[in-house]
Amino acid sequence: MNESIRFLMCAPDHYDVDYVINPWMEGNIHKSSRDRAVEQWHKLYHVLKENALVDLVKPEQGWPDMVFTANAGLVLGKTVVLSRFLHKERQGEEPHFKAWFESQGYTVHELPKDLPFEGAGDALLDREGRWLWAGYGFRSELDAHPFLAKWLDIEVISLQLVDERFYHLDTCFCPLNGGYLLYYPPAFDFYSNRIIEMRVPAEKRIAIGEPDAVNFACNAVNIDSIVVMNKASEELKKRLTTVGFEVIETALTEFLKAGGAAKCLTLRVTEPVREEAKAYVPVESRVVRLEGHLLDSGLINRALDTIMEGGGSFQVLNFNLGEQRQSTSSAEVKVSAPSHEVMEEIMTLLIDLGAVAPPQEVCDTNLEPVLQDGVAPDDFYVTTIYPTEVRVDCQWIKVQNQRMDGAVAVTRTPEGPIAKCKLLRDLKVGESVIVGVDGIRTVRKTESREQRNSQEFSFMSGSVSSERRVELVVEQVAWELRQIRDRGGKVVVTAGPVVIHTGGGEHLTHLIREGYVQGLLGGNAIAVHDIEQSMMGTSLGVDMKRGVAVRGGHRHHLKIINTIRRCGSIAAAVEQGILTNGVMYECVKHNVPFSLAGSIRDDGPLPDTQMDLIKAQEEYSRLITGADMILMLSSMLHSIGVGNMTPAGVKMVCVDINPAVVTKLSDRGSVESIGVVTDVGLFLSLLVKQLDQLTSPYPISQAV
Repeated sequence: MNESIRFLMCAPDHYDVDYVINPWMEGNIHKSSRDRAVEQWHKLYHVLKENALVDLVKPEQGWPDMVFTANAGLVLGKTVVLSRFLHKERQGEEPHFKAWFESQGYTVHELPKDLPFEGAGDALLDREGRWLWAGYGFRSELDAHPFLAKWLDIEVISLQLVDERFYHLDTCFCPLNGGYLLYYPPAFDFYSNRIIEMRVPAEKRIAIGEPDAVNFACNAVNIDSIVVMNKASEELKKRLTTVGFEVIETALTEFLKAGGAAKCLTLRVTEPVREEAKAYVPVESRVVRLEGHLLDSGLINRALDTIMEGGGSFQVLNFNLGEQRQSTSSAEVKVSAPSHEVMEEIMTLLIDLGAVAPPQEVCDTNLEPVLQDGVAPDDFYVTTIYPTEVRVDCQWIKVQNQRMDGAVAVTRTPEGPIAKCKLLRDLKVGESVIVGVDGIRTVRKTESREQRNSQEFSFMSGSVSSERRVELVVEQVAWELRQIRDRGGKVVVTAGPVVIHTGGGEHLTHLIREGYVQGLLGGNAIAVHDIEQSMMGTSLGVDMKRGVAVRGGHRHHLKIINTIRRCGSIAAAVEQGILTNGVMYECVKHNVPFSLAGSIRDDGPLPDTQMDLIKAQEEYSRLITGADMILMLSSMLHSIGVGNMTPAGVKMVCVDINPAVVTKLSDRGSVESIGVVTDVGLFLSLLVKQLDQLTSPYPISQAV
């Protein structure tokens, strides 16, 4: 017996499953056998008594879960942090455990009443005494961890639990003597698993599978080389035996019905203090403000979900609900994260949703100089498609040239600071770049449900569907195209060669000829196959009228490339009367600018194809500037590139027969985008037909 190890237990005199506060209790209310529970508890009690000392706390009527003494508090030396139970069903246990600790001479620390922390169920000491593993996500809050570090003078490692079955850390995580760790990786998020792997060498990590996990193999009690648990597979017992542990199984099935086993039924109250352990916790907290139609738009739910899914925790400090339907609401939320890196990731996502730190907390955005052309400082803020403002010289200024995946460069002029969105390659020494996430906000439209429903015409919300009637989508797109043309707006088309192969070329030429297109973006292929069809009646060697391959047709595209190269350009071929119809012909004749971005697979290429990638990107960016709508027609790579360059507010229609392509483009996040899974030739045919039917700017029912 090791008399230096002492446990606290509570007899199951009043144990029963009286309520549901975890998934294990569901379906088990009053289905536990008191006699079997008492028998199983006493077997565990005697196993522990043979190897260590055991103290008992008096069970109290009305508190059936008091038997799970692991949740009484967290002990280190003669200091205890008392639990603050999340659920009211267990909160009455707190004074009884407090009285016991005080009677034994412990210094008792109590957390604020609104800060849940459930003791050694969610906080486990590394058995070498080097740090404290602390869980959060279901029963304990991340904001409790700094208190633990301070009161116990120890480093705290925060781990997020993500499987509701394993609601306490000790249900899926068991530090063992010798630096070993018994744990169930799927119970933790990616970041937490990475932290575990960084702290515990691979040869010391004993990861278990789900069959052992649901038998609460990790909810074990470790005394020297002995590991006491409910049940273990033969494979797990062999692995533990191989590294020097003796496994003692003792059935605790009656307690599994309430979500507990060996570890839950015990609290180790003799945890020695290591002198080398010092208080440290990387938990970081910030306050953000959200404004808008928070409930109608679902913004508050998305923000809170973002925090939790990102590995953080939150506390809503205040929520002011708008008094009228049209009124906006506001909320201040305290965000906590287990590290600075995780906090930065969460804050970036919250900024994308329109959250901002209260102005009184941030005067200036953090700026760092560019020390090398084309290279940003570490931790630079990565821009999104949404209009962005940054706080410089204690004032908000709008970022110019908004686009995705850039940096914000700030220069000071006599008229004041100027912020511009720039690609990394365009940064110059002498500029300053925004780093971190403080003092940044995005401008997002948060219309109420009534506002959205009352609009005369509303472009379809961002979504992808192969079930939606194509005719309805075409009707709405046609309506928008007519409005844009009539007011002198700008529509840019990004098209792939599939437009030609599916017979959509003639319809695209109609759109250009009638003034619906103000810019064309694509690659070498669409121009080659358009010209091939125009001059030879084939596309990729297939007769477009009969749908059959033409003898020697596979050489047609090369002959076309050679012809245009002889002319010097597509425009020259038009001027010389060699090219007399088709998409590229109409672009030249109607002064519609186009840009063809080359790739490594291009034949030729055409003399108009820009093979310098950087220059091609610059041409694309120039042509989409000021666009009101972009039609993306079966060209995945070029469309993705365009999407990354396009700020929010530009209506986008992506048409492709491949749902994966449409989803990829719609995932950019703009609510003014729509994906249509259909044949692009059919879509263009219906679009032209619908446009031809429009005889006035407002022919469509306002109820659309």
